[in-house]
Amino acid sequence: MKIAVYGASGYQGKLVLTELARRDIETVMAGRDLARLEEAASAVGLPDAERRVADTSDHEALVRAFHDCDGVINCAGPFTSSGEAVVRAAIAAGCHYVDTSGEQLYVKKIFDTFTTEAENAGVTVVPATNDGCVPVDLMAHILADRLESVEEIVTTHVVVGGGMSRGSLRSLVETTDAIKAGGMTYHDGDWRPGMPARHTAITLPGQSEATPVMAFPVSEVVTIPRHIRVRHVQGLTEAALGAQLNTPLTPEIIQSLPEGPDEDSRRTQHFTYVLDATSTDGRRARGIVQGPDTYGITAVIAVESARRLIAKPAKPGVLAPAQAYHPTAFLDFLIPHGIQWIVEDAPAT
Repeated sequence: MKIAVYGASGYQGKLVLTELARRDIETVMAGRDLARLEEAASAVGLPDAERRVADTSDHEALVRAFHDCDGVINCAGPFTSSGEAVVRAAIAAGCHYVDTSGEQLYVKKIFDTFTTEAENAGVTVVPATNDGCVPVDLMAHILADRLESVEEIVTTHVVVGGGMSRGSLRSLVETTDAIKAGGMTYHDGDWRPGMPARHTAITLPGQSEATPVMAFPVSEVVTIPRHIRVRHVQGLTEAALGAQLNTPLTPEIIQSLPEGPDEDSRRTQHFTYVLDATSTDGRRARGIVQGPDTYGITAVIAVESARRLIAKPAKPGVLAPAQAYHPTAFLDFLIPHGIQWIVEDAPAT
């Protein structure tokens, strides 16, 4: 098994390289700058890993960079501006593809653009294999099986502590308009931008008082309706995040910041993702996913996502996580990495 990592010299890319090395999976380091790839190889202890240089503007070079690999993990954001080129090259090279994107509009564009192309090439593309989309999408499928018929799924993301990498901040800047508009909501068979949130506050696990929330462009709003028959899907996050998003970020400011959170910050970070599902007859169920270190967990999820596609291929095409992987099996795989997941019944309203 050989996996290429594009964007290998970035903050998330190096964490993915470390996870591949830990699992003794042969790795090809790919990116735009050979000097940075050399530095990354030294930093993560992979002096013998093959380096291949290719820019996203050069399709043939990208295809050559992925030649003789079984899969590609793309960590090079912002994905909105460069991700499509990497997907196209991975398909042309006959490689299964995953990425660590959290950019909602990009994820939808991958489904809209590459489904037939990937099917014809016999490869599988699973975008947004990150700490949020994969466990939440898998949990949604479990909730749908429990309720049998689903009217609404609302997901809420809360992250405490840690910090953001420069790459994540660049993605944030590139998708600012979508974030301020609340992203897309899935409603009555279509994705609609700018729909107001039905819920303005959510009572989170372990809290007695409701937390104010706002609509937010999470990727599972795109993926969940691919495998669940549901009328309404919307993503939320804490309303307090809105004030933070109003802070102007220039390229110069971002470049002056640390590459990403240090190990101590990652160790103390904690995330909670809550899914509230309502059946067509009013029954309710809640799924909760909690864990530490969003960047570290993303590395584990991206590597395992690619490994599973290679070891036991899913059907070709662009797939949601729950279409490509067995929901319970994948979530249980994450438990030794600090992930906890539970499903609770909730009283009908």
